[in-house]
Amino acid sequence: MGAAQLARLLNSQQERPAGPGTRRPPAYRALADGIRLLVLEGRVPVAARLPAERELALALSVSRTTVAAAYEALRTEGFLESRRGAGSWTAVPAGNPLPARGLEPLPPEALGSMIDLGCASLPAPEPWLTRAVQGALEELPPYAHTHGDYPAGLPALRSMIAERYTAAGISTMPEQIMVTTGAMGAIDAICHLFAGRGERIAVESPSYANILQLMREAGARLVPVAMAEGLSGWDMDRWRQVLREAAPRLAYVVADFHNPTGALADEDQRRRLVDAARSAGTVLVADETMTELWVDEEYAGAMPRRVCAFDPAGSTVITVGSASKAFWAGMRIGWVRAAPDVIRSLVAARAYADLGTPVLEQLAVNWLFSTGGWEQAVELRRAQARENRDALVAAIRRELPTWEFEIPKGGLTLWVRAGGLSGSRLAEAGERTGVRVPSGPRFGVDGAFEGYVRLPFTVGGAVAEEAAVRLAAAARLVETGGTGGTEAPRTFVA
Repeated sequence: MGAAQLARLLNSQQERPAGPGTRRPPAYRALADGIRLLVLEGRVPVAARLPAERELALALSVSRTTVAAAYEALRTEGFLESRRGAGSWTAVPAGNPLPARGLEPLPPEALGSMIDLGCASLPAPEPWLTRAVQGALEELPPYAHTHGDYPAGLPALRSMIAERYTAAGISTMPEQIMVTTGAMGAIDAICHLFAGRGERIAVESPSYANILQLMREAGARLVPVAMAEGLSGWDMDRWRQVLREAAPRLAYVVADFHNPTGALADEDQRRRLVDAARSAGTVLVADETMTELWVDEEYAGAMPRRVCAFDPAGSTVITVGSASKAFWAGMRIGWVRAAPDVIRSLVAARAYADLGTPVLEQLAVNWLFSTGGWEQAVELRRAQARENRDALVAAIRRELPTWEFEIPKGGLTLWVRAGGLSGSRLAEAGERTGVRVPSGPRFGVDGAFEGYVRLPFTVGGAVAEEAAVRLAAAARLVETGGTGGTEAPRTFVA
């Protein structure tokens, strides 16, 4: 971890507001707290070597004594280990779990006392999950007599997905489809094929945290492109400038109910972005995992055409879809739509990764598509999301009236400006008040969005109200510097 990079991350953190009767911490304590937060959030990896005291002091424009005192405090607390002549590197105290660098679901054993607003996923839409699995079991026997490895996906499911694109006005052959293990598996395969280590990938800013981390770990150089204000989609002037000047190999976008902001790009923006990517020689990866999750009735049958509609042959646009958001996260079925030669290359490369996607889950999704069960399940999902969204919005406005957000027309997330508070400190305080919430910087590059949190509307009713109460308690802890005290999280049963 270089001094300049660590300084950028630290400078992005907002100072803790001084509440009534509180004093600002000494400079060394503020620096130690900042580094500790970065480690706890996974934004500075465990076992990362930190800069020498003199280097960091110069990058932060503070005295070397301040840095030395901060490092000593971190060593005392177990967040830093040092060896003479070898330097200092980050650690976590004994007994602490390793920090997650993405947005992993909360362990089941913690669900009794902690409300999980980290994972933007809803429970399965029953009875459709059970019916789909039963239907899959009826179709399984012929496949059980084969080797079970289908690197491109089951032919029946590839054909069904192709038919669905064709029905949407985008002529598609089965040869343009590869079935993957979720959307993450699809994007991982695309990144490895198109963007080797050191290649530039343009990403929306903010963007989906787990995808950003996947790209970082693949060695990509992320080029952030700021979203337009509010829910209006992309800033096309910025996109054209980045594509022209940075010439990224890939660009990753979510046009439909963007994660985390909920923005929806209109048709003109989609057409112009495809044209700009084609001119720049950039492959545009369009993530469609939220496409069917419109919540307000105004979008029933009136969604903008899909991004790939402006590049039907798939020479510029690679489309990624998934059953995980629209149906259930436990149904790890995704797919890629692209030109046949791209699909062949992805399938060939897959032999060295996961070989194929589980057959039973593919048969279950195929059953849903072929029987009309998918449409009924997704309609149930929309109703759940609508009810939860309205409950969470009302609860946040009541308990935290200074927090700002726009209400999205679909998707699963609110992107919230947290009333001038640090999202990182809110996330830490939430662990003490019994609500798990991801901070804004997880969705940015180099520490952006410190003043934000993402709130998924995956809980409703009394649970949404309790989540807002616990968030308000976390906000008070941040405002008072953690000295206000708090009750242990209550066990809560919906």
